[in-house]
Amino acid sequence: MSNQTVSPGALLAGRYRIAELLAEIDGARVWRAVDEVLSRAVVVDILPVGDPRTNLLFDAARRAAAAADPRFLRVLDCDMHDGVTYCVREWAGGRPLERMLATGPLTGQQAGWLAREVSEALENLHRTGLSHGSISPSTVVVTDAGAIKVVGLATEAALRSTGPGSPEHDIHALGELLYASLTGRWPGPGPAWGMQPAPFEHGRLLSPRQVRAGVPRSLDDICDRLLSNPPRHHTPPITSAAGLSAALSGVVGSSHEPPNQMDETVQVARQNGSIDDATQVVPQTTPPALDPTPPAYQSSNGHETHSAYSTAAETRPLRQPPPSNGNGRRRADDPKPKPKGSWGGRILILLAVLALLSVVAMAQFLLKGAMNNDQDDGTDSGAGKPPATSTTPSATGGPAKIVSAKDFDPPPDGNGNEHPDDVGKSYDGKQDTSWTTMSYKNKPNFGGQKEGVGIIYDLGEPTAVSKVLVALKGDETSLELMVPKGDTSKSPTTVSGWTPVATEEDQPEGTTTLTPSAPTQTQYVLVWLTKIPKDGGGYRGEISEVTIQK
Repeated sequence: MSNQTVSPGALLAGRYRIAELLAEIDGARVWRAVDEVLSRAVVVDILPVGDPRTNLLFDAARRAAAAADPRFLRVLDCDMHDGVTYCVREWAGGRPLERMLATGPLTGQQAGWLAREVSEALENLHRTGLSHGSISPSTVVVTDAGAIKVVGLATEAALRSTGPGSPEHDIHALGELLYASLTGRWPGPGPAWGMQPAPFEHGRLLSPRQVRAGVPRSLDDICDRLLSNPPRHHTPPITSAAGLSAALSGVVGSSHEPPNQMDETVQVARQNGSIDDATQVVPQTTPPALDPTPPAYQSSNGHETHSAYSTAAETRPLRQPPPSNGNGRRRADDPKPKPKGSWGGRILILLAVLALLSVVAMAQFLLKGAMNNDQDDGTDSGAGKPPATSTTPSATGGPAKIVSAKDFDPPPDGNGNEHPDDVGKSYDGKQDTSWTTMSYKNKPNFGGQKEGVGIIYDLGEPTAVSKVLVALKGDETSLELMVPKGDTSKSPTTVSGWTPVATEEDQPEGTTTLTPSAPTQTQYVLVWLTKIPKDGGGYRGEISEVTIQK
């Protein structure tokens, strides 16, 4: 028997019935087979006669067999038969991360939980002095139940002749996997694993939040500490699985249940103070599963080549209802505080306040009239003229004047057309008129086709923007307030040219307030939608009114 003669239907070592070819790796073949003794599916790696990797595979199999963490698929057998070297591993029905990311990035909660599960498995492995050696989107599988399995422990590296690896290599590779899960872009040399390469600026990898709107700031920071050398903001790098597990547990909690079952855990984590990031993603009450059961052929090692997988069902961002955002601002869907005191006392106070406001308004009116009379030269040649436009930044307070606006659907994913004729309806002062996005099928993240769409508002001059009020139609809209990077008097033409200054996720219908941590001086403001609500048979975002406050 040889590697070439092993084919579907062949019986290997009198026990393993070969079923189908899953992949080829430099002449080695990976098969799905059936263990006829125990009547269970397995994966069999087969090397041809005389292959120089034979000893590497035997050594890798022995090391892998010592791993006790259940998140690693076990090596069940490794031997030679008729000159052929074979290694038998567990089979796990599920979907490799590589295939999941082909339909778009994960939500922050899902990506963080997945990376934490892998980091905990690696933490236990590294304590024994071993390493995986080949962590990648093809070696991490989400099972039918939503659990994480890591395949190819040591054996994958042996088949690829990359050596046993090291704990440091594993952690860097997991950082790449987390980055890819958040952005859908590959941070290493690319393209790779079906993803386009992540963008660089001045020789430095852009952070996930610079690549894709809506990435939680806490996970953005963890990615930077894993991949940047040195990390931004003088933060310490993460170089161990234990350090990574601790950092991710502080973000997504410590439960081993999939994200859709983590509500209580995350709430406890917040009460204990371990979740303090205002941009944190928190589970909904009943979100969908991380990855539903795919039909028919299911890969156990990420080397699947079949089209029998169905497209992954929608995985919506998990809901974020923090009680405040750090500056005392309460979200629209938070419970209102209970009233205190008597109604009679409140009415008296309210009447007093209204009277005071009336006096102030009258004084301002009389003062303004007096100033106009002082400036009158006895002619009416200047009457009715608007005040001269100033080039200095606008004064604070009150709504800013929107000079113009345009829809923003940039290439390469967008076609530059998101109902441009209706953009004016988003700031015409009428709640019964609105701008809508195009209609998208299958998923609320624009069908997985693009990162988002939005509207750019031109204020005409540099203005200190304190907050932006966005009146939304439909439930569960996620959006960001963005301003240009660098020169804020110019409107960037790509998403990477903008930087987010405020984020709100899964907002209900009504007015959502986007508040930067500090007033932002800018001429251009982008209201950027990253998730849109269901509308009939598809998904469509709708904005009825935008008000920009100085």
